[in-house]
Amino acid sequence: MKRRIIDLRRDTITLPTEEMKRFAFQAPLGDSVYGEDPMQNELESLAASLLGKEASIFLPSGTMGNLVALLTHTTRGDEVILEENAHIRTSETGGIGAIAGLMVRTIRGEDGAPDPDDVRRAIRPRDIHYPRTRLICLENTHYRYGGIVPPLEKLRAIKHLAEEVGLRVHLDGARLFNASVYLGIPAKDIAACADTVMISLSKGLGAPVGSLLAGPRDFIEEAKRYRKMLGGGMRQTGWLCACGIVALSPENIARLEEDHRNARLLAERLAEIEGLSVDLSRVQTNFVLLHLHRKDLTAHRFVELLQERGVLATPVSASLVRFVTSREVTREDILETVEIVKEVLR
Repeated sequence: MKRRIIDLRRDTITLPTEEMKRFAFQAPLGDSVYGEDPMQNELESLAASLLGKEASIFLPSGTMGNLVALLTHTTRGDEVILEENAHIRTSETGGIGAIAGLMVRTIRGEDGAPDPDDVRRAIRPRDIHYPRTRLICLENTHYRYGGIVPPLEKLRAIKHLAEEVGLRVHLDGARLFNASVYLGIPAKDIAACADTVMISLSKGLGAPVGSLLAGPRDFIEEAKRYRKMLGGGMRQTGWLCACGIVALSPENIARLEEDHRNARLLAERLAEIEGLSVDLSRVQTNFVLLHLHRKDLTAHRFVELLQERGVLATPVSASLVRFVTSREVTREDILETVEIVKEVLR
């Protein structure tokens, strides 16, 4: 009998629920470019309300959502301040430079956000020789640092600084609702740390496709032009947006806590195994970063051995492996994974 695959690569594997499917195929349709798809209009209003913004737009992906935000906030040749390992910089195919034509200034922030004083120092003085600092981008949760939630006080301090010097702030909130669940506060309280925010529907929330970009109404109207320019002006989006409406229901958002519990369980059990370590203080949402301390075993080979036994994970570096929990992974799967890891290390 073929062993069931336990997929811990990413939460993007999360499948739509039966409720999403039923709601989707009953949804009325219209041309969304004309503003006539009722489900898209409802989803955009719902997202704006949850995020505390005036308006939002539906887009095919988070990468497009972030790129549309960059294009709408800036002019070619401007400079954007980012945390050094921000997803916008490392994992969105260089669109910030290739398409938006922007300069990037990076600041290291081990807790997921740069220090506000470092941000202040990174802002360019007015000089004809320098690019103009135009935008600060934040990320919550932080993907490269293992799904950690940057301190809210730092984000608020950066927003206050931006207002003081006349800059805008964009938040890559692909997993913002994981941060909301972790902190036990509404998503809009985190989104208040930025002028605009992007959220993803197709990760732990389980919708098949889509992200939303939210912000001031005039900003969103301009963002619609860039969405169209990039090919994101879809037509009968009602089926997709119906799934998104279910994805943003209170019950579905609250269910993310189950993913967090499973990640914590996995982290604690793996940390007990000789030759492995996990920084439990950084297991805050649904990510686990596992450090290998075996000279005879690289992360890539370790992941290959897991895959042979039915567990999928991601090698991050020569000695670091990432596991991500989702609705597709049960508590029983977590316990089985721990036993398989022990088997691999024998």
